[in-house]
Amino acid sequence: MAENITPSAPTGFRPKPPRATAAPLCGDGCRVPAATAATCDGDAHATVPVAYDGILLLGFGGPEGQDDVIPFLRNVTAGRGIPDERLEEVAHHYRHFGGVSPINDHNRELKAALDAELAARGLDLPVYWGNRNWMPYVADALQSAHDDGRDRLLAIATSAYSSYSSCRQYREDLADAVEATQLGGLVEIDKVRQFFDHPGFVTPFVDGLRDGIAQLAAQGITDLENEVEVLFSTHSIPNSDADRSGPAERGFGPGGAYVAQHTAVAAQIVAQLGRDLPWQLVFQSRSGPPQVPWLEPDINDAMQELPGRGRKAVLIVPLGFVSDHMEVLWDLDTEALETAADLGLAAVRTATPGIHPAYVAGLVDLVEERLRGTAPNDRPHLTDLGPWYDVCRPGCCENKRLGFQPALAGIAP
Repeated sequence: MAENITPSAPTGFRPKPPRATAAPLCGDGCRVPAATAATCDGDAHATVPVAYDGILLLGFGGPEGQDDVIPFLRNVTAGRGIPDERLEEVAHHYRHFGGVSPINDHNRELKAALDAELAARGLDLPVYWGNRNWMPYVADALQSAHDDGRDRLLAIATSAYSSYSSCRQYREDLADAVEATQLGGLVEIDKVRQFFDHPGFVTPFVDGLRDGIAQLAAQGITDLENEVEVLFSTHSIPNSDADRSGPAERGFGPGGAYVAQHTAVAAQIVAQLGRDLPWQLVFQSRSGPPQVPWLEPDINDAMQELPGRGRKAVLIVPLGFVSDHMEVLWDLDTEALETAADLGLAAVRTATPGIHPAYVAGLVDLVEERLRGTAPNDRPHLTDLGPWYDVCRPGCCENKRLGFQPALAGIAP
């Protein structure tokens, strides 16, 4: 099939903006580029109300047709010098689904749900959606907001955890967008805190796990403590990136904040069920050269050991993901479920937050925290790690390969 796919750019394609060469200048006494007065001094939590006038919804992006796949992958791998022939080798999961990633439609649905929730609360805050790797880009969203006269913006990234790719890179996207649009000094941009342990994010996973247990019960599997293993799955990342996730002064050790946050949330979900369920944190979607260590165990490797421990079923919880995008549809619903079947394990993949009412309401709760300047002690969080920071701390989530690039919503570097 691959040889029949033309890897040329689709009609209307525009490459993503280049990396920023410098973060926007701070004002006198300001430590955070392009920040509002509530965050410019760099305090960990903003406790001054801010009259934001728009929301930036930040997504990863994905192709929307076969002609988009290679240009999209060029965006994802920009700067690594990977030839199109190699990109085509890794494009098979997109090709399998007609070249369409579901992530863009999911973000359109999320944008509509956020618009409705904000309107229901009487908040005049239009949502502008932009992606890292596909149109509309973050720069497009920023330009649209500015054209509408909305220049004091609060960003929401569609990722709940701390790491380079799930937090800092989105902050770099914001710096890239400000430079590409030449709006430095004209816009102010803050970002909501990482929401890994906010009740709005956790509740959909609890509901999904309960539903998964009911599905197994319908298949006659009811001895949860002995026959079932819960696999909380998230995206693997290089060990070096994981170790650097979160602020160094927190001293998380191997795996950094990324592993600590996932582990704490998984424990909280199981605790809310009130059952003594065996569980483990597993990883998926590894890429990159094999000599570079990434977080393990891979979900498929972890399942290999379960029949020997008497397990008859697995509940796969996509804990690292906010919607059913490609890593869920391919790596879990295709590859992981095939592995389970090969091993004779019954398997249920539980739901992602998507547009679950609690998740949508929770994101708007995060917006209202910042509108009101809510004190940290009054912010909901379900683990001892939170509430996380409004302003990312110095040196947070470095990418070892790239070093520190210009970024907003945090203290340099």
